[in-house]
Amino acid sequence: MDFRLSTEETALREAVEEFAREKVAPVAGDLYERGEFPYKLVAQLGEMGIFGACFDDKYGGAGGDYFMLCLALEELGRVDSSLAITVEAAVSLGAMPIYRFGTDEQKQRWLPKLCRGEALAAFGLTEPDGGSDAGATKTRAVLDGDEWVINGGKCFITNAGTDITEFVTVTAVTGTKPDGHKEISTIIVPRDTPGFTVGPKYSKVGWSSSDTRELFFDDCRVPAANLLGERGRGYAQFLRILDEGRIAIAALATGLAQGCVDESIRYAKERHAFGHPIGDFQAIQFAIADMELRAHTARLGYYDAAARMRADAPFKRQASIAKLHASNAAVDNSRAATQIFGGYGFMNETPVARMWRDSKILEIGEGTSEIQRMLIARDLGVPS
Repeated sequence: MDFRLSTEETALREAVEEFAREKVAPVAGDLYERGEFPYKLVAQLGEMGIFGACFDDKYGGAGGDYFMLCLALEELGRVDSSLAITVEAAVSLGAMPIYRFGTDEQKQRWLPKLCRGEALAAFGLTEPDGGSDAGATKTRAVLDGDEWVINGGKCFITNAGTDITEFVTVTAVTGTKPDGHKEISTIIVPRDTPGFTVGPKYSKVGWSSSDTRELFFDDCRVPAANLLGERGRGYAQFLRILDEGRIAIAALATGLAQGCVDESIRYAKERHAFGHPIGDFQAIQFAIADMELRAHTARLGYYDAAARMRADAPFKRQASIAKLHASNAAVDNSRAATQIFGGYGFMNETPVARMWRDSKILEIGEGTSEIQRMLIARDLGVPS
């Protein structure tokens, strides 16, 4: 496969790289320390067309594809994972289910504002007793006349409580299948719906300026027309969304891994010890070389998965490989960068301290590393 970027892809990557360097980097640390959502940066990215990069222009998108989104996420992840995950969740988890499975009326109603970054949407799958077992859904929705009545709760939901969040798409048990298994469907719940409550922001180890909350549904009523896709296909729909999302998370993780390389190179030139820049010492040189190796191979992994997705070829295994390897690379590189920075790497004022804190969730969110290994083995035909 030829992984060289097209003229359009190069222009997008360079535009986001410049934005991240000039607009995001100067304010990311302060936003992070205050736990403040980056509304201004989100609006600017919306004006640049990043939120609509992979959607059809008839819905206000830029007419690109998923790989374009991934390029943008990598460049944002090099500087600030909080902003990168805000974009990833808004597009891959928030808007994409509407784009993939919605009626034309649903697309026309919701997608234009989402593509412009004027509104955000969230993806309500995980539950307190579920975790990696996404099929353990307890939230229920009962059809009462022309309304769904929803009861239950969700947790760890990104972009659920911002001032510009328009709706959350949730999975809920809507009945029982003939084989006795749960019938799980997906339903769009607008934020101002009575009975829908958004909890306070979590206090998190990392991603401090992204919005993550718990959701509660207490006799929450929405129109029957808010069903997203075919009834009973909600679980399958979100498995597809998660397959795609793993490529996006791999791109974000690659950006974090590369950001650690960038910061370490800069510091190795500036920091002196024993009368020399620390970059003169072989131990530092080898550490940075290993970091670059991990970032480079992580990039190849998500490029490959995205290329297969673009070609409408099977990509489930490659998406899991990309996500598993890139998240490992992010954790390993952030740990190595912190070591290179020494005591300064333990200070929150340095970007590598944020990267170290942000990296761990990449091995957990949108499918843990253990889940990725299970999916890879299963796709290889290993008995399960």
